[in-house]
This record gives sequence, structure tokens and C-alpha cells, in this order.
Amino acid sequence: MIKVLFFAQLKELLQCSQIELSINAPCDVDSLKQQIVNEHPNWQAHLNQNKVLAAVNQTMVDATHLINDGDEVAFFPPVTGG
Repeated sequence: MIKVLFFAQLKELLQCSQIELSINAPCDVDSLKQQIVNEHPNWQAHLNQNKVLAAVNQTMVDATHLINDGDEVAFFPPVTGG
């Protein structure tokens, strides 16, 4: 089981801050996104944007990073500063 967190505008768009999923570990971030979209089809437009960032266990990762059972995965929009 993994915990998936959604932050900032993404959390607002999905109207959800977190979900828990069983995965066939290991899987990569892209595969996890696809599994989420399969379970929540109306989230596809928001999760499949290139600008959505991912972190696994609080470390920034790319789409090919492998996720293992028990990991925490976070998705969020890019941060801008000012």
C-alpha cells in the first residue's frame, strides 16, 4: 500500500488531498499516474500535465523513478517564487 498526496492547486482541482493505493511494486511514477487515472478518470487532465511534479518519500523524482510498497508519493504543480 502506498500513500499518494496532492498539494496546492492540484489538491483543489482534484478536490482530494490524499488517497491510498495498492500497487504491483515496483512501478514507476508514470505507471502510478496511469493507475490513478484508471480509478479516477476525471482526474486525467490534471495529472497528465507535463508540469506536474512528483516526490517519493519527500525527494523530487522524475517519471521513471521506481515506487515500492510503503512509499509516500506526492504530486504538485511547479512552485513559482517572487
